[in-house]
Amino acid sequence: MDHAAAAGTESNPLAALILDVEVRSKSFGAGAARRLVLDQLAFTLAEREIVALVGPSGCGKTTLLKIVGGLDKEFDGHLRWRAGDSPKIGMIFQEPRLLPWRTVRENLLLVAPAERAGVADELLRTLGLWPFRDAYPQRISLGMARRAAIARAFAITPDLLLMDEPFVSLDPDMAERGREVLLEAWRRRPTSALLVTHDPMDAAALADRVLMLSASPGRIVDEVAIEPRLRRSGAETSMRVATQLRAARAATA
Repeated sequence: MDHAAAAGTESNPLAALILDVEVRSKSFGAGAARRLVLDQLAFTLAEREIVALVGPSGCGKTTLLKIVGGLDKEFDGHLRWRAGDSPKIGMIFQEPRLLPWRTVRENLLLVAPAERAGVADELLRTLGLWPFRDAYPQRISLGMARRAAIARAFAITPDLLLMDEPFVSLDPDMAERGREVLLEAWRRRPTSALLVTHDPMDAAALADRVLMLSASPGRIVDEVAIEPRLRRSGAETSMRVATQLRAARAATA
């Protein structure tokens, strides 16, 4: 692996930058109760690039994701989008968050316009959910519900996909399958993505570039660009890359 200060474009020389993020500071509370959560943090994201944010619990990863997603505007810094101020953002949460009174297909159609129903159906077929399209969330397994949540996020053809620990509660085998499913959807409809995780395996299997965050307040303490030949190339390679990422994280702890 190589470390690159400007890896946002080096990870894909043909990719144009779509987002520039600078969070000079982000705090919660006021006065004596004020707590600094993010500090002097900046990075870029390129077209079709997947960037992973890896750090310990409580370091501000999810807060940063909310800032990028426009859910938290109370911070000192800026977001600069190439596509303007209203990019389409898809989100995959820690829990599937499917509406229980809607079928799997209806959950997708809620975010996909009627004229793009074919996109939703294509994703259901790609992710092996077509036979369960008329099932309600409580009638399918957690793994299937997570697949449906992935399909829902891609159904809007997002400019940016935000993922908050999408495999956190899964056992290793199911997490590996979840990563494979996500990559199937991404390869069909590639988009820029920002992944928050504490698990180096997620970053190793999915990312072009990994940003290592310190303990709170979160700062970027290392940036690791995964070599092109090693990216998204299977479980065995991902395990080797994850080992190197763990070593890099330990060196910055």
